[in-house]
Amino acid sequence: MRLTEISYGSAKAIEGYGPGFFRVAGHVLRGACLVTPWDAGPWGGYDDLETPLSLLGKIDVLFVGTGPAIAHVPEGFRTALETEGIGVEAMASPTACRTYNVLLGEGRRVAVALLPLGEGQNS
Repeated sequence: MRLTEISYGSAKAIEGYGPGFFRVAGHVLRGACLVTPWDAGPWGGYDDLETPLSLLGKIDVLFVGTGPAIAHVPEGFRTALETEGIGVEAMASPTACRTYNVLLGEGRRVAVALLPLGEGQNS
């Protein structure tokens, strides 16, 4: 089997996560965060629509990491983004991290909003 190292260039890849944190491009972010190819920072959770809506025209899909297990995204949050043309895909935060990195490596226009994990969940 031949393995090829993925290069993200200057894009912000997710390098790891653990209880209450995500490691993105060498920096640790605590709590909920939003990661794009060009930036990573805090996210106010489902009540914060302003931050993901600021990505309008820059991304096609927002992956939402719902924490340790997949959960429904509040309908108002989903509708507000989809009405503006941003697709929303909910999945557990570990899956959202991996999916974001794969599509980032393909050069796709994606971002990920992540809710943190609990104790004992690391990568």
